[in-house]
Amino acid sequence: MTISLLIPVCNHDIAALVNGMKSCLGTTPGFCEILIGDDGSTRENRDKYQSLEGEGIRVVVSEKNIGRAAIRNRLALEAKGDYLLFIDADAMITGTAESYVSKWIPHIGKSRVISGGMLYHESRPGDPDRILRWKYGRKKEQTKASERNKRPHASFTTFNVLIDHAVFSKLRFNEELKQYGHEDTLFSYQLEKAGIDVLHIDNGLVHEGLESNREFLSKVKLGIENLSKLYDSVTDKKTFSSLVRILRIYRRLQAFRVTLILAGIFIRYRERMEIRIDSSEPPLWLFSFYKMSMFCTFREIHRRRQNIPQFVL
Repeated sequence: MTISLLIPVCNHDIAALVNGMKSCLGTTPGFCEILIGDDGSTRENRDKYQSLEGEGIRVVVSEKNIGRAAIRNRLALEAKGDYLLFIDADAMITGTAESYVSKWIPHIGKSRVISGGMLYHESRPGDPDRILRWKYGRKKEQTKASERNKRPHASFTTFNVLIDHAVFSKLRFNEELKQYGHEDTLFSYQLEKAGIDVLHIDNGLVHEGLESNREFLSKVKLGIENLSKLYDSVTDKKTFSSLVRILRIYRRLQAFRVTLILAGIFIRYRERMEIRIDSSEPPLWLFSFYKMSMFCTFREIHRRRQNIPQFVL
């Protein structure tokens, strides 16, 4: 049994992460290589990644940015390991790399997809403009394995996950998704449909890459728009909806015929909501309402356009 560590990256400093993880090469049984996927980074950053190359460490380069799905697929094609350990570039190990890698080993064989989880620093970020991402992450994303295992596919993320190479070779990430958002949801949907279980364990990494409030809101918009497009594209909407809380709520709201009302509220009060959310004390209840009403708006837009990209899933 061998493990390949795969780190997709675009213009992010990963020296500390790679230097920490390379201590496992030759010391931790089965840990065989580290692959860095440079997804269209600047020449300066590419040089930094290539300076990390050495025994067991390689850089896979894409001259242009091909997207989160495509760079992960390319890394998987290059990987030699029986298992693929995906770690996002903005992750940080809390203890030793050897301890982190070793925690995966006892669970291999119990499931072909194992998620380690996501952590956030206990202390608030010094920059108040990054409070929203930190507060949301602490409340919604930092959960124990016992909680995540209650809805294992709904809690899936590629931030910190170990996947059987054979499983990934059959499913892969859908490269038609060019826009940011919900690539993980689609892959989890594919796992669910294929009858492949997801096991969650407590082996979290700290999410260091906190965007500013405005940057996070921009990513949320892209993600919500992508989710609406995906909802129209999947064949089993019931299963897909079970993986995303917004979709579960949306289907209930549809039954009460109030989705158009929420879309109207979003159009009228969007700026006021964003001003309140983009603050040093953003209310998460308002952020949730903002996302829900935005989704209702995109649903109406996409219904009227009738030009959703068609691909069978």
